[in-house]
Amino acid sequence: MNQPIPLRPSIGLGVVPTHLRFVGCLVPDDSGRYPRNDAGEIKIVAGMRELVEASRVPFNCVQISVFPGCDDGDVDEMIEKLRALGLDVDLIMMLGGVDPKNPDDEDGVVEQLLPSVKAAMKHGIGTISSTSIDVWMGPEGTGLSGEAFEAAVAQNVKVHLRIIEEAGVIGSSVKSWQIEFLRPGEFQTFTNINRGRALVQAANAKLGQKFFKLITDAAHCGNSGLSIEENVETIRALAADGELGAFHATPPTTRGCLTTDDGWIGALLAAAAGTGQLEKVYVEMFHHEDDALQPLRDLEPGFGLDTRDGRSYTETVADGLAEITHRLNNLLVRGILPG
Repeated sequence: MNQPIPLRPSIGLGVVPTHLRFVGCLVPDDSGRYPRNDAGEIKIVAGMRELVEASRVPFNCVQISVFPGCDDGDVDEMIEKLRALGLDVDLIMMLGGVDPKNPDDEDGVVEQLLPSVKAAMKHGIGTISSTSIDVWMGPEGTGLSGEAFEAAVAQNVKVHLRIIEEAGVIGSSVKSWQIEFLRPGEFQTFTNINRGRALVQAANAKLGQKFFKLITDAAHCGNSGLSIEENVETIRALAADGELGAFHATPPTTRGCLTTDDGWIGALLAAAAGTGQLEKVYVEMFHHEDDALQPLRDLEPGFGLDTRDGRSYTETVADGLAEITHRLNNLLVRGILPG
């Protein structure tokens, strides 16, 4: 039962290592330095090495959160050592304290995101990602609709295209910018797959190419208020337009063990795979005691549950990788996922 599980489709499979915790691992200190273990190793690298060694699946990629103000040397070291583990590294660019929907915050958004974009280009990274379209855990009742929503889309397009121009992204290693919408409460306006799609469509239309794509996160889809069928319909539409991004295999509400997903991961993964446009799948779990996520525990009591069933988080994520690999292999066998 401990035999390795080969990944048979030609697809990227990896993790978003939020199970390592934001506070104490992923978030740098006040000097921009990443937390290190007693041996002096960056904890992100140490945690990923532990997962590589524990996993029965030879997964091949990782999506790392990068915060404004990270020390350049630490970012360089982290990327180099993750690649030494055999992992393709993508960056998720984080944003804080500014509203990308607000024209008054445009310079602040650019100031925070531009260094991360340049870091991706420096390291020859092909895909950048971000949740840089709304305010995380903003005030309730600030969701926009109608003309106000259109204005929010337009301002987001303006600021993201400005970053592309100032960084000189077009023609660089970076071939796509993948946008992630979040569930209601975490975000206020861009809270479902259709609202995310509207922004991606507008950005690509303004840019004149299919550079922006939308991440399908099963948890955010499941908590958005739209049905599985409505999400599947939009996943297929995104793929038909060349705007389907990576897939996050993470369960609604708990964001823990994949067995708590109640069908969302299987249904949405099958839909994305069936389009022939799916390139990368990431397993993502959050640590139920992460200090950074107390606002989410306050928002949704089911979020703070310990779903490991006696396992460590490394073991739980490794089990998730095994489950998703079996799903992908069987989608290939069934002819749903192209060979």
